[in-house]
Amino acid sequence: MSSSPTRLWSPVRRAENGTVRLAYDRLTQGADGEPLLLVIGLGANRRWVPDGLCRTLAAQGFAVARYDQRDGGESTHLPPTATRNPISALLRRRGTAYTAEDMADDAVAVLDALGWQSAHLLGVSLGGAVAQRVALRHPDRVRTLTTMASVPGDVSGLRALRYVRLGTLAKFARLRFPDTREGAVAAGVAVSRLLASPRRPFDERAARKAAEGNADSGVHDQEAQSRQIGAQWHGPPISALDRPTLVLHGADDPLIKPAAGRAIAARVRGARLVLLPEVGHELPAPAWDSVATEIRALADTARPTRKRRPQEQRPRNPLPDR
Repeated sequence: MSSSPTRLWSPVRRAENGTVRLAYDRLTQGADGEPLLLVIGLGANRRWVPDGLCRTLAAQGFAVARYDQRDGGESTHLPPTATRNPISALLRRRGTAYTAEDMADDAVAVLDALGWQSAHLLGVSLGGAVAQRVALRHPDRVRTLTTMASVPGDVSGLRALRYVRLGTLAKFARLRFPDTREGAVAAGVAVSRLLASPRRPFDERAARKAAEGNADSGVHDQEAQSRQIGAQWHGPPISALDRPTLVLHGADDPLIKPAAGRAIAARVRGARLVLLPEVGHELPAPAWDSVATEIRALADTARPTRKRRPQEQRPRNPLPDR
C-alpha cells in the first residue's frame, strides 16, 4: 500500500438532465470494479453515505459513484412552489416543480455522464424509492436494485403515511435552525439523533464531527424537501420490477416502519428482505460489512442485463468519464 496521500473522491463533476445539473463524484478506490451508484435520501447531499461504507463496498469489488439529487447538495435547486412543507406535500399527493419520473431520469443522466451502460443501484430512504423507479423506467440500465429504509416507490399520500412513524415525523416538523453553517451543524446532529437506533447509545461527539465535516443545509431545508417528496410517480407498480432486488431495513428504524421493507419484498418477485439488528434510519459502522456483503451476494447471483432493443433510448453521453 502506498504511503503517499491520495484523494478519496474524484473532483466533483456535473451531469445534465434538461436544465437540471447534477453534482456527482467517484470513489478513487476500486475504480475498476462493477459500477454501483448511490442514490441519496430526502434533502440530504451525497456525503451523508459514510466514506467507510463506500470503502467497504469498494473492497467487495464495486466502483462506487454518488450524486446529489435535484434540490439537494450542489445540484440544481428549483424555484419555490406553493407547498413549502414536506408533510403538506406528502398529504396533498401532488407536486408542481417536477415529477418522480424526472428524478429517475436524473439517475440515468448521471450513469450517462459516468459512461456506465448499466450499474448496480443502492438507494437509501427517499433514494430507495427513486432507485425503484429507475429500475421500472430504465430496467436495461440496472444490474441489481438494493433499496434501504424506503417505502414502496409507487405509493404516495396517505398510502405512504401508513409506513411512517408519525411521532418522529412530528419531531422533524418542529426542528428549526438558522440558515448558517452553525445552524446546519446543529441540524445535522439533531437529525442524526432522531434517526439513530434507540438500542445503541447515541455518540453525539461523532455525530458533531460528521456534521462539521458535512454542514449540509438540506437536512433542514423544508422547501426543497417538499419539492422532492411532492414529485409524483405516474409509472407502473413495483410489482412490475424484474431486476434482482434486495430490501434492507433497520430493525429499529424510528422513521420508516420495517413494514415498508416487508411490503416491498412481498410485492417484488424474488426480492430478499434483510432486517438489520440495532440499525435505525441510518448507516452505522457496525452494519457496513453486512450491507456490503449482502449487496455483493446479490450481484453474484444476478442474471445478465438484457440487451437493449433497437427502439430503446441510447445513453446521451456514451463516452466514459475521465
